Amino acid sequence: MALAEIIKNLISRTDEEEWFEFKENWYEPDGIGEYISALSNAAAENGEEFGYLIWGVRNSDHALINTSFNFNRDVKNEPLQHYLAWKVKPDLNFRFKEEEINGNRVVVLMIPAARKIPTEFDKVRYIRIGSSKEDVRKFPDREAYLFSVLRNGIPTIENIESEYQDLTFDKLFMYYATKKVPINRKTFKKNLGLLTENGKYNLMAQLLSDNSHISIRFSIFNGTTKASKMYLVREFGNECLLISLDKILEYGEVLNEPQADERNRKTTRDEVPLFHAGAFSEAVINAILHNHWVEENAPMFTVFKDRIEILSRGKLPPKQTIEGFYLGESVPVNKKLSDLFLQLHISERSGRGVPKIVEVYGKEAIEFHDNTILVKIPLERLEQDEETKNAQNVKKINFIQKNERSLSEVLSEVLSKKDYDKMEPIILYLEKNGEISPKEAERVTGKSAATVRRYLKNLSEAGVVVAYGSTTNIIYRLV
Repeated sequence: MALAEIIKNLISRTDEEEWFEFKENWYEPDGIGEYISALSNAAAENGEEFGYLIWGVRNSDHALINTSFNFNRDVKNEPLQHYLAWKVKPDLNFRFKEEEINGNRVVVLMIPAARKIPTEFDKVRYIRIGSSKEDVRKFPDREAYLFSVLRNGIPTIENIESEYQDLTFDKLFMYYATKKVPINRKTFKKNLGLLTENGKYNLMAQLLSDNSHISIRFSIFNGTTKASKMYLVREFGNECLLISLDKILEYGEVLNEPQADERNRKTTRDEVPLFHAGAFSEAVINAILHNHWVEENAPMFTVFKDRIEILSRGKLPPKQTIEGFYLGESVPVNKKLSDLFLQLHISERSGRGVPKIVEVYGKEAIEFHDNTILVKIPLERLEQDEETKNAQNVKKINFIQKNERSLSEVLSEVLSKKDYDKMEPIILYLEKNGEISPKEAERVTGKSAATVRRYLKNLSEAGVVVAYGSTTNIIYRLV
């Protein structure tokens, strides 16, 4: 990639990352040497070919400022580059380069990533902790990680050994069967890349096994922040990742209940979805596929009153640019998992995912943060009558029960603790018998007829029960 393109890519990123640093006109020879060590080691830790120290970029807003930095100045009667080279070990072919961008002079120090052993300056090995450079000896865990990367390469779901070696794959075989894609039970471990070099199950095998031991949470809040009341938590995961993905996409269909659009209605009534189904599906698949699973942290799905947030762990992969990301030039984070998704026709190499999201919601729908990528799907809510709301609630409760959760489990999350405790006898009775009369409700709760009517009305409005019969002979049945 041309130097100008490298610079433009780096300044287009929301924040500095550990393997590059922006300066304006700063000059401090030993400080530059320390950055050479820190950025070289950080590049190795992040799988980058080079680290970069760049003059001519304002840190606060990444604007170009036409630097006056002079890398040809002498230090103690010798050229700066010679001075640095004497103190950098092992020998590193770092080099200064100049570029003019939009009339602004920019200087770039290109620093090769560390190889085999950490790069040091003046006998000290530096690393990056956030935006600062530190002596690696003060951080034993980071030092151990750096040596591990230099010895074994960047951790991936392919080279990390699973903590669990008693894995089974019945659900994986079932999934292949439903997709009508052949799989050889004798060679699938090798063909799908489920083994480490020493023949142990790797993390990818764990993800695809019948019990992945990794939960994926879908949280729903009734406000616009996590400070608002949590309405519901759905736990996916802990099974074959492909099955979990299907369930999450199915749950998205439940949430995306068509809304009756009564605005300016003439002869027909239009139905408006809550969000764009295609953009949502692409965002979910990308989050699962490109998540940094190596720390066994799953993507997070959060629904607010005005949006859905889909958060995946990790950063852009090495050699992926911001521009290429938005254009759909996919660089797989998890190569073998990407190949599997292609084989099963879950995703494709056309790179439509991100462009679809951008086409519908714009680039502002995607945010890059430290070690996470966040996609925001806005919700278009229309005013609804009570009949429509109840119909949606019925569908949601049915979905939840279909996924093998008891009514009491669901309602203990949907209702406040105070309300649940009051209605618990009715809920448990319904769970066992499927229906309840007001008289039975009075008996099991010990409450008055008026209080029981209020409880049953609340359950009806929540879409849990439907009333049948006359006023004098009414029965409330589970939907």
